[in-house]
Amino acid sequence: MSKKKSLRRPLVAGNWKMNKDHVEAIHLIADLGLRLRSIASSNIDVSVHPPFTDLRSVEGIIGAESLPVFLGAQHCSAHEHGAYTGEVSVEMLRRLSVSHVIIGHSERRQIYAMSDADVAATTVAVHGGGMIPIICVGETQEEHEDGVTKEVLAHQVNSALTGIAAGSEERTVLAYEPIWAIGTGLAASGDDAQEVCSYLRSLLKDARGEVADEMRILYGGSAKPENTLDYVAQPDIDGLLVGGASLEGESFAAMIEAVATCYGSSAT
Repeated sequence: MSKKKSLRRPLVAGNWKMNKDHVEAIHLIADLGLRLRSIASSNIDVSVHPPFTDLRSVEGIIGAESLPVFLGAQHCSAHEHGAYTGEVSVEMLRRLSVSHVIIGHSERRQIYAMSDADVAATTVAVHGGGMIPIICVGETQEEHEDGVTKEVLAHQVNSALTGIAAGSEERTVLAYEPIWAIGTGLAASGDDAQEVCSYLRSLLKDARGEVADEMRILYGGSAKPENTLDYVAQPDIDGLLVGGASLEGESFAAMIEAVATCYGSSAT
């Protein structure tokens, strides 16, 4: 397989969602760490996004074992502090060594009514805390079938861009997650995902010029070891936002290895 050449450093992000208590989280990150020892993955970034209650435990293992893994969160508040029951601030996450934050995941948008304005405001807060936002965009099954995917994505991206200050593009990640493929077992083909991600990059270029080439775009939606290369070999896909497959060390490590190999490294 020919090696992929890109100016952008790939990212594989594991979203654990509401899975794993703190004991299970310790076992999972320890297992992943052992598997990563046999993978030459210095050419890619890896992040894990446990539930809030697991962050301290996972941080401890990452630090103690010097694992090549960034600690991430699944969500945070746009507010610094105050009467926001159930929320967690950027500063709280920063003190736990969190470096990446998922913003606007489809489940946050659909279940908790997170709006495009909320996404932009949270992006401002995350950047202000020195962290990297992973901003999720995507269309529903109905929108997909109605042929309005591009219109939906244009609105989401242009709104998100209001929260991205000039000069911070390189520290911003966009994740395309077709909602109809989240947790359904369905997945966009590599070619279809590339078509959409190419369109997303064109939107970024229209708004920010050539600096858009520095922004990483991930694919998320029923990604697994078997289809990893279908996505990451595409020119405008710079990694994956992984759900269910990140809950097992074996499958997540296999995906990390596939991405590392695609970009020029292999098992040691």
